[in-house]
Amino acid sequence: MELTFQRKLELYAQLAVVSGVNLQKDQLLVVNCPTVCAYFAKLLTKYGFEAGAKDVHIIWGNDDVSRLRFDNADITRYEQVPAWQATMLNDFANDGAAFLSVNSSNPSVFAGIDVKKPAAFRKAIERDCKDYRTKLETDACVWNILAIPNEEWAAKVFPEDTVEDAVAKLWEAIFTAVRINGGNPIQEWENHKQSFKEKIKWLDNMCLKELRITTEKGTDLTVGMPENHRWEGGGATSVDGRYFFPNMPTEEIFSTPHRDKVNGKVFSALPLIYQGDKIDNFSLTYKDGVVVDFSAEVGYENLKSILDTDDGALRLGEVALVPNKSPISDMGILFFNTLYDENASCHLAIGMGFPSCVKGGVSMSETERVQAGINYSATHVDFMIGTAETTITGIDKDGNEVQIFEHGNFVNIG
Repeated sequence: MELTFQRKLELYAQLAVVSGVNLQKDQLLVVNCPTVCAYFAKLLTKYGFEAGAKDVHIIWGNDDVSRLRFDNADITRYEQVPAWQATMLNDFANDGAAFLSVNSSNPSVFAGIDVKKPAAFRKAIERDCKDYRTKLETDACVWNILAIPNEEWAAKVFPEDTVEDAVAKLWEAIFTAVRINGGNPIQEWENHKQSFKEKIKWLDNMCLKELRITTEKGTDLTVGMPENHRWEGGGATSVDGRYFFPNMPTEEIFSTPHRDKVNGKVFSALPLIYQGDKIDNFSLTYKDGVVVDFSAEVGYENLKSILDTDDGALRLGEVALVPNKSPISDMGILFFNTLYDENASCHLAIGMGFPSCVKGGVSMSETERVQAGINYSATHVDFMIGTAETTITGIDKDGNEVQIFEHGNFVNIG
């Protein structure tokens, strides 16, 4: 029997609670949700309590209101987090809350804002909400991000359709990407988790010293890897041993590069939508881990604002391997949403690295992490570099080469 839209919506909310954050009995669930998605917050609350939550707290947001603040509030209002807000987030994190974020942005709502304001607020969050940020970055708290369509986003993705048809198409694309349509998404995601294990084991066993990435776009980049690095994919394991999925959907296997050992030039393969503006046809040139030159045909100043966030924004925090053959890529849709577009293409991330991707990294101090090669930054921005002709070669500590990607996909490791 074909699933109704309402049933798919219920399955999506249940999936987020049960598999996304793997909510436990007597745990607090904190939901960040736009007001336009209040109907979905209600479902998340329902399934949160059914899973045994001791309470569900909703933090509401509204992009139109945020835009008005960006246009009218002085930048000094963004240079510190209000004490009540910082206390709330830190207290939630210290209580071991599960954080679930609903993304339903209008891709253009923040176009043309003063990019210094969100940059200032990112720095303030990093400084004033230290417990909250640290516990998320080290997987001491579980978290999940998922997306919900809205009219503006749907119209951007399907501009030739009526708004009603565009929203329906975007919903169907999302349900496909998050494996809802089969009627048993929790089991589907359990199977999905298992599918990553073979490739992760293969990559971990090679103990690679570096990766060489080339594409027909002109990318020729050598990415050095930290000693004792680990690969992750599908989901993550919290410090208390609980498996969760930070992103839904996800098709990536990722690790953290050595912050000082990236060299060469990388070209974007897809546009990056950041703060409502498009950054497109851009390149970054790295020497000893640091950006020494960059260009962008579209969105140069926005790209510059990301790189200006702090010293760590000039370095890489993630290298992710995503096969060109995947459910999201196969749909052939540009989603104008990084949560989806990053799962259609190999990508890198400017900024913060993953302590969990180096053995012992979670228990290291910030200084020890930097010494181990894990980058530190107030930002983490993914950008897509993979194409249908991406080639990735791994080099181990003895100089042996092994092919990892050919023609945009993993080689046959069987």
